[in-house]
Amino acid sequence: MRQVGALTRYHLELLVRSHAWLPPFLAFALVLVVGVTPGDPLLGGLGFGAGLLVPVSAWYVRGVLTAEPPASRACLVAVAGPVRVHLGALLAALTVGLVLAVGEVAAVWWAGGAVADPGAGREPGVGRALLAGLAASVVCVLLGTLAGVLGNRPVLVRSPYGILVALGLAAAMLVLPGSPANAAVRGVVTAARTGQVAVPWGELLCSVVLLAAVGAGAAVLAGRRPE
Repeated sequence: MRQVGALTRYHLELLVRSHAWLPPFLAFALVLVVGVTPGDPLLGGLGFGAGLLVPVSAWYVRGVLTAEPPASRACLVAVAGPVRVHLGALLAALTVGLVLAVGEVAAVWWAGGAVADPGAGREPGVGRALLAGLAASVVCVLLGTLAGVLGNRPVLVRSPYGILVALGLAAAMLVLPGSPANAAVRGVVTAARTGQVAVPWGELLCSVVLLAAVGAGAAVLAGRRPE
């Protein structure tokens, strides 16, 4: 486990040095600034920001997996093993997504106005609204990372199609009714209209289990499938 932690830090440093973190961050920040106006209801902004994290998190997975030159990656795999290297890369992408989720909630809170819409039946507490928004954002990061796992090596061998597959899966996870991300975002947006806030604990647990299973499977596949 200590070796996986060291590999995670290595991939994070590599991502920062390669500037691969910058395009998804700028895209996320730009759309968030355009979509969330200062003074807007807090819950509506939190739902909007959480939804953006799905494709951005998938983008970060690709950024981490492609930031390292093939020769350097081959040396790393020879030393630490392909399973640990892949797990470290996925954890690095997940870490970036979670940090972005916390920053998004803080930024929307700072810019937001009232907690719910003016026509809502009640005014919920700020603390519960922030907790629901943060939980929904984490759900979206987890499922966006899952989309990135399925759209990149070693699951998808044809790398030119990786970005299209990952973003397509991210969009599906956001709009399909049975998706935890769809349920979490819809719950926060609905709470803005009704004033009744429910923290999406079930969706969060489901997302953790799904990502853990798929991420572990992809790491095992990395040890069996040549890149």
